[in-house]
Amino acid sequence: MATARTRLTPERAAELYSAVLDLLCEVGYDALTMDAVAARTRSSKATLYRQWGSKPELVAMSLRNSKPADISVIDTGSLRGDFHAMAMLSDDCQMERDTALMRGLARAVHENDDLLQAMRELFIEPEITGLHGMLQRAIDRGEISADNPALKFLPHMLVGAFVAHPLIQDEPMTPAFLFSYLDAVVLPALGLPAQDD
Repeated sequence: MATARTRLTPERAAELYSAVLDLLCEVGYDALTMDAVAARTRSSKATLYRQWGSKPELVAMSLRNSKPADISVIDTGSLRGDFHAMAMLSDDCQMERDTALMRGLARAVHENDDLLQAMRELFIEPEITGLHGMLQRAIDRGEISADNPALKFLPHMLVGAFVAHPLIQDEPMTPAFLFSYLDAVVLPALGLPAQDD
């Protein structure tokens, strides 16, 4: 019989998610334990398991809830405006932390099927759904073509930038770099003119 999930206030859930991300930065995924999260947040391990079921689910939900806003609600009236609004959701510090977290989870995701599944279901798929909504609005406005072959590679282009930039430039992703990348690479791939500003 399934155990009912504990009701948490949004503030308490946010506190728990923040503690999980702090621990991820400090010790990495493999060394992160539910005992450590319980101790850091002054909660019981049983409560954590009732609420999230597993460490992978807790980690994925922590990442999901660290997002400053839901990109599916962004609608500025243009795809370029939407992309720039998406990039402005995070400041330099947030992007640096997100980059470090994703880099730290990269190996764990490939070695842990439960984490991979939780990340896909709770973090990646909602983001891709929001991105598809943004693109569909651009198609409906006539900005981009529905049969553009680059559309299906847009998530790869965006994730690739976050992975490649720190490796190539030896510096974390920043909104300024992301603006330039969107204007010079992503928008032209979708059939929109490159921007110089």
